[in-house]
Amino acid sequence: MDFTTAINRVLANEGGYTDGKGDPGGETNWGISKREYPNLDIKNLTREQAVAIYQTDFWVKVNADAMPDVLKFQALDFAVNSGIGVAVRKLQLAAGVADDGHWGPVTKAAVAAMPSDQLVILFLAARLEYMTLCANWGSAGKGWAARIVKDLRYAAQDLKGAWYGRSAAGASA
Repeated sequence: MDFTTAINRVLANEGGYTDGKGDPGGETNWGISKREYPNLDIKNLTREQAVAIYQTDFWVKVNADAMPDVLKFQALDFAVNSGIGVAVRKLQLAAGVADDGHWGPVTKAAVAAMPSDQLVILFLAARLEYMTLCANWGSAGKGWAARIVKDLRYAAQDLKGAWYGRSAAGASA
């Protein structure tokens, strides 16, 4: 999974400009919020500007390049939706290590040691569980759940190659 594929998926999830009514992030465009970028002209933010922000401020900071392919988009999308620290903590929870929100050698080793198919399912379960606990689940939950359903389908698509070539015994072990 490369950044271009991942960001195209994220931007399909995020969409365009909203005035921010009812959104804790406020005015948003391409998923970039006024709360996080108070000095940015959100309304006139271009797709190219958003992509540059996502690469430096999200992809790099969530350490996507150090993850198995199936997790790269998932971690980026969760970080965009809920913040980098939250995404890393929930990935750590899924990998069975201390959830301190900092990607380091322990997290990297745990992620590398765990079967990617199991890890992505546990990560998406942790994401959904986290979202249901958010204060605005009542107003935004249906959209968030639909986004996670879409992300589950992406995970299945991304794992497809990993499952082909496995024997029936290997797939169930």
